[in-house]
Amino acid sequence: MTGTIVEVFLAPVASAPMSAAREARAVAGAGLEGDRYFQNAGTFSKNRKPGQQVTLIEAEALDAAKRDCGVEIEAAQSRRNLVTRGIALNHLVGREFRAGAATLRGIRLCEPCGHLERLSRAGVKDALVHRGGLRAEIIESGVIRAGDAIEALPAAALAGAGH
Repeated sequence: MTGTIVEVFLAPVASAPMSAAREARAVAGAGLEGDRYFQNAGTFSKNRKPGQQVTLIEAEALDAAKRDCGVEIEAAQSRRNLVTRGIALNHLVGREFRAGAATLRGIRLCEPCGHLERLSRAGVKDALVHRGGLRAEIIESGVIRAGDAIEALPAAALAGAGH
């Protein structure tokens, strides 16, 4: 599975508009430099959980929200850090993958919430159910740029599985 990172977004503090960036430095165990969760300044920072280091969404999901639900969502309105094309993010839960020069691990789906809808527009929550993206942890630091490849790494063989 291989796709492309089409856009990179950061927000310096909770609820601030997402700003497009040419690139972002992913720091293992911390997040994207310059982003609210890297600085522990995100809306959900005080309830720190795995998967708050970086978020991703498929450009195809944004296209589908408009096509299927009539809800036009700009990429920045999705409040996700990385917008991808050509890779099924839901399939990366529990998997390691490369995003540019960084290695990430998919933790869980990033289902849309009321907070997202309040900051973007009415209908976003319903339009992105089950296609709201992916929450990930940064395993190995590296720079991620718009135009970089995003690629699932081979699943590790189970030691001693005997299959």
